[in-house]
Amino acid sequence: MPDETLSPIAAIVYRPTDHVEAILVEVARALEARGVRLGGVLQHDIATVIDDPCAMELEDLDSGERFALSQELGSGSEACRLDPASLAHAAMAVRRAVDKGVELVVINKFGAQEVSGAGLRSEMGVAVLAGVPLLTAVGERFLPDWLDFTGGVSTLLKPDTHDVLQWWDALPHDG
Repeated sequence: MPDETLSPIAAIVYRPTDHVEAILVEVARALEARGVRLGGVLQHDIATVIDDPCAMELEDLDSGERFALSQELGSGSEACRLDPASLAHAAMAVRRAVDKGVELVVINKFGAQEVSGAGLRSEMGVAVLAGVPLLTAVGERFLPDWLDFTGGVSTLLKPDTHDVLQWWDALPHDG
């Protein structure tokens, strides 16, 4: 499904059955091994939390710091478990990375929060306006919102590490 027009703004388009978090981690590790300076955040499930099978954390790709993304609301809560303080922490991590001059910003996903105008939507814009390539993941159900957000100017990638690395390799790079 790759777009014919190569753009420094790219989205891995995935289905619920695709393991997009693992693909993003593989891509980040491969690029880090090549010496690419990365910024942004990746999501990791915290499988060791027995009482909370949905516990998540974010990894700041620039500093390596990991911090909780989900908050404990108690067993009876039906509210959103996304911790607003953690989201603000992630936003600052992305902005710091852009200010430091990273070569690529990776943001775990363009999802419901970003569709509603929240989440890390503004930080995606900050990266793009600074001229830093952006890589994210977009669930198929949010693809029309992504295309609207980007004005249709983005490269759509398959949920495949090789496809993503080919996109990166085809972009012009300094040095």
